[in-house]
Amino acid sequence: MGLPTSQPLHARDRDAARRPHDPRQAARKRTRHAGRHARRLIAAPLAPLFAALIAILLSAQQLGAETLRLVLWNVELQRSGPGLLLRDIARGDDPQVAAIVAVLARLDADIVVLTNLDHDPALHALSALEDRLRQAGHPYRHLYAPRPNSGQPTGFDVDGDEQAHGAGDAQSWGRFPGQGGMAVLSRLPLQAGAAQDFTGFLWADLPQANLPPGMDPGLAAIQRLPSHSHVILPVRLPGDRPLSLMLWHASPPVFDGADDRNGRRNADEAAFWRHLLDGRLPLPPPEPPFLLMGSANLDPVDGDGRPEALQALLHHPALADPAPRGTHARQEPGHRGDPAQDTALFPQTGGLRLEYVLPSRDLRISGSGVLWPPATDPLTATLQAASRHYPVWLDVDVPD
Repeated sequence: MGLPTSQPLHARDRDAARRPHDPRQAARKRTRHAGRHARRLIAAPLAPLFAALIAILLSAQQLGAETLRLVLWNVELQRSGPGLLLRDIARGDDPQVAAIVAVLARLDADIVVLTNLDHDPALHALSALEDRLRQAGHPYRHLYAPRPNSGQPTGFDVDGDEQAHGAGDAQSWGRFPGQGGMAVLSRLPLQAGAAQDFTGFLWADLPQANLPPGMDPGLAAIQRLPSHSHVILPVRLPGDRPLSLMLWHASPPVFDGADDRNGRRNADEAAFWRHLLDGRLPLPPPEPPFLLMGSANLDPVDGDGRPEALQALLHHPALADPAPRGTHARQEPGHRGDPAQDTALFPQTGGLRLEYVLPSRDLRISGSGVLWPPATDPLTATLQAASRHYPVWLDVDVPD
């Protein structure tokens, strides 16, 4: 079972002077922009009552809250070997990296959570990516990346190919330790020393764990539940207020055999958070405010997998689902879900909702969306060059 990290080696504060993209200033900048738009409306020949109402709302917005933007994005920054991602970022001519930097600059978020980004213990690749963002005018002083389970050897023949040291025999599929990890870039201070890292939580320790039938007892004794990472990361908000980020990146519920190992694990990775919120784990439930952010790799109604645990999270009384939407206006005639809520597109399955940002119900959400514009938008080509997944963003009002 994972324990709170005491001395994090996977977090770093980037040295920087006072930056133009300080979170407080970024929030105020967004508020000022809203003010200019409203004043232009007031200056128009509107009815006096309508103008007075806008002025009241504007005053409440300017005096009562700052807006923080959070982004979750599966960037698919995986490479076939250790160090190759750092090479591609540092070289400066990789089109995928350039597209990711352009999209993140467009989003201008205060906190960015990236999944499917190769991990290295010293955060060299993540630091190089932050350098590229800094050069584009969007620095992130605070970095965090927990060590994932992907590529960590088990010593067992997990995938049944009569070998015990392949990519499919690791704690989670990976050609090398750390392939396709998770990372956080933030303008707000991250309290990495107080993070709770559940990456070592054993699958068998989950209440009602749905282990594959006939699983080797020796493997069951060491098999971890998280495919990559399950983490609660505290963030320090303006005014020294707390905010907890509950982060995870699950295995896809496919690419396995008749025992549906990946489908079972994927469902239990979502069930972990439900059990934690319900107080069914030997761990205290998180105190609000918090956000559950993760690549579940599962759609609640379409595609493969066992969606019951995810559906329970989406309807959990402690969580709200803003149901972010893209503006692409795509149609999926064979799907039951709303295509506007999709976050990824694959040739075999069509669009699916795979990424989720679920705030605790006490948080005030002022906006949300999936950055997936119409095909005619110039940004579409950049997004397609970056990843098959699309960023999910959420604006949170933080009271002064």
